Amino acid sequence: MSVEQKYVISNDSSDFVNIADVASDVIYEIRYYSSYNFIGDRIDGYEAPVALLTLEAARALKRASDAFLREGFRIKIYDAFRPQRAVDHFVRWAGDLSDHRMKDIFYPNVDKDKLFALGFIAEHSGHSRGSTVDITLFDMAKGCDADMGGYFDLFGEASKSDYDKVTRTQRHNRLLLKDIMTKNGFTSYSEEWWHFTLQDEPFPDTYFDFPVR
Repeated sequence: MSVEQKYVISNDSSDFVNIADVASDVIYEIRYYSSYNFIGDRIDGYEAPVALLTLEAARALKRASDAFLREGFRIKIYDAFRPQRAVDHFVRWAGDLSDHRMKDIFYPNVDKDKLFALGFIAEHSGHSRGSTVDITLFDMAKGCDADMGGYFDLFGEASKSDYDKVTRTQRHNRLLLKDIMTKNGFTSYSEEWWHFTLQDEPFPDTYFDFPVR
């Protein structure tokens, strides 16, 4: 049975927590609360620059955060729970082929009318199930983000986890991110080096639609 045939939408936020209440060492750069994202506007449903997850995912992220700290890094979160209304915003934007404000930054080598076919935009997102995070690493010794050889929400080949046109350092950083996250219960996504989902997510068939605040 396909996801489209069995999913449900819920507005119940009772099983979600603010990540800051569980993993206090993470850094936040919530892109969809700002206008610095592939659309160029604040995204529907993002009412505060905070990150929410299911309790199970937040606890696993805390374990990963502790492991990264031992390696000299902190987690930086770009996105976590994403309400369905935000995904709907993405879909409406993708259908407006006249709006290319952020093309040069986020999809320079991809035609906007191909975003659905290439899988960059979809009507449902794992983020809306509450156990997926988009993250990078902050290098505490250098005082800046770790060099990953690419950046969050770049639609293109360079975002693939196994992209081979990166330096040794960039490859090391990508592998470190993936290794520690997977050891702490997350699965990676081959198309986006920053994207991780809790392997045993508690709501695999439920898409939530309450605001992030």
